Amino acid sequence: MCGIAGYLNVDKSPVKDSSTILSMIRIQKHRGPDDSGIQTFSLTTGKSVELPTGSAISVDKEFEGMLGFNRLSILDLSENGHQPMISPDGKVLLTLNGEIYNAFDFKAGLQSWGYVFRSTSDTEVVLALYLRYGFTGMLERLNGMFAIVIIDLGRQELFMARDRFGIKPMYYLLNNRTFAFSSELKSFKFIENFNFRLRMDQLNEYLLYRNNIEGTLYKEIESLEPGSYISYRHDTGMVKRKYFSINDFSRETDREETLEYYKEKIKQWLGKSVRSQLMSDVKLGCQLSGGIDSSLVTWLANEDSKTGNFEAVSIIFRNKAYSEENYIDEVTSLLKIPSHKFLLDSEYYLENIEKASWHLESPLNHPNTVAIYRLSQRAKEFVTVLLSGEGADEVFGGYTRFYDIKYPYRLRKLRGELRKNMLNPSGYAKYLSGDYRAIMATAFMTLPLAKKLRPGFNERSAYEKRKSLYQSLSGSPFDKQVKYELISYLPDLLIRQDKMSMAHSIENRVPFLDNELVASSFTVPEEYLLLRKSAEGYNNEKYLLKRMAADTFGGDFAFRDKMGFGIPLKEFFENRRFDEYLYDKILPGIRSRGLFNSDLVKQWLTDISRIRYPEMEALWVIVAFEIWASIYLDSNHENWNTSI
Repeated sequence: MCGIAGYLNVDKSPVKDSSTILSMIRIQKHRGPDDSGIQTFSLTTGKSVELPTGSAISVDKEFEGMLGFNRLSILDLSENGHQPMISPDGKVLLTLNGEIYNAFDFKAGLQSWGYVFRSTSDTEVVLALYLRYGFTGMLERLNGMFAIVIIDLGRQELFMARDRFGIKPMYYLLNNRTFAFSSELKSFKFIENFNFRLRMDQLNEYLLYRNNIEGTLYKEIESLEPGSYISYRHDTGMVKRKYFSINDFSRETDREETLEYYKEKIKQWLGKSVRSQLMSDVKLGCQLSGGIDSSLVTWLANEDSKTGNFEAVSIIFRNKAYSEENYIDEVTSLLKIPSHKFLLDSEYYLENIEKASWHLESPLNHPNTVAIYRLSQRAKEFVTVLLSGEGADEVFGGYTRFYDIKYPYRLRKLRGELRKNMLNPSGYAKYLSGDYRAIMATAFMTLPLAKKLRPGFNERSAYEKRKSLYQSLSGSPFDKQVKYELISYLPDLLIRQDKMSMAHSIENRVPFLDNELVASSFTVPEEYLLLRKSAEGYNNEKYLLKRMAADTFGGDFAFRDKMGFGIPLKEFFENRRFDEYLYDKILPGIRSRGLFNSDLVKQWLTDISRIRYPEMEALWVIVAFEIWASIYLDSNHENWNTSI
């Protein structure tokens, strides 16, 4: 887990010195505190030179590009793992952020081909795969989480790719002067003549869903889509392509097999994934929430841990209604592993909400983001790598909305939708449309609230791109929802995990998103994942995972109501200091920015204890947006706080 940054003058003008690239990598030093490297290069002349990272120096005029890297050492802690990594002939430069879990499966074959390895890192295996099979051939073989930049001086071409599911971030901007790229948005602040500006056409979608499926909230900056790659040459410019499509998956099942058969299959798939993700030359642990998914990962990781000193880290709350501490204790007691539990209270939340926003680089769309920031901060005292249960709900249909998509016309559900839309009959009619129902399933705000909060809110622009995306998907309504959420909802959760963990130099791994496991999940009959009725009760989303958990932790543990990772946000907001912060800083900012209805926000803040859940969700969206905007949109290059 590391940080990549670089830029290329598309007009072929020479770089003057190394000050810009140094600033770009220094501001994301938290991603890789162990080592740094810089290469200046030219796609025109095919030359490259490594530069010192201590201070800025002048650069020879024959170079028009810079590539920088910060390293968090996980495999091969020696200097042999230094990046940018250079091919034996000096013609290929490579930077890799992430881990390739199947890398060493290829090592013997590459050695037989004639490649001589200098390190024991997965990065060098990727370099050798590129030299052997080319860029797309390399990508087709990789199973892991990654953002990769390769500069092939012989081909005069730059390549950039992101993993299938968007576990690792990669951003870029391209104008008539510069093509720049980075693992973190904040690095772009040092690109000449660039300032962060709000992209207004993204605001309607963001307000409704708390994320955007394409691009970012910043003008000019794009997010490379999961499963995509970019190639750039001076003569042809930038070309973007997909190397992986979620529609490659189709549910081919054997309904002759039993529930027990598929439960054991999932256990095998997940066990194999966890084993592959235990590779590390530093200490590993598990991000244990007490829920089903992280508990299964913790159990399997502890079973396979070679050192026998696997540990768990967790967030807890004073308010027991939000804390799964009892379940955390059950897991760690049964597995006999050390447990480190860290309290999240309103004081910490207020003191660190702006720091978390600075690291996330977008509004804190999920209130529990600060909890992950806190967990990672304290986890660093014990481990460097954490395994988490992220992705299980999306792959195996773990949210209630998956059940609702499969069985939308239950009388109880129809009555609930009718009550919710008493003043909005068109909303009820739209619910009866399968496409609309699926697209709105991941909305975090009701349409009436969105229209109240944002004058001129445009419903069509908010979901039109999502509608087009959804209609491009194949399969049953359940399969389409799984695919839709894997590419529209999950990447946002993964970036949150990445940014909050890397803020404290922690690598976060996600075994449920192993390539083979996700592909294999489409061999499980959907009715086995969403039983309408079972011996344990009703509405058992993600049923087979619960059965797995019951085998180890017991039925009461496995078949409880889903809690999620909520926080007592209303309680935090009612804290006196938090209340002052909201009134003295946030509300005036909302009013002066003029994007949202500040009178309505003030009305909610006046008596937070009385507002309903949908209003609390909407209030959070606006508060989080203003905190982010005050950090990124109201600052400039000269006074921007780079040490927040």
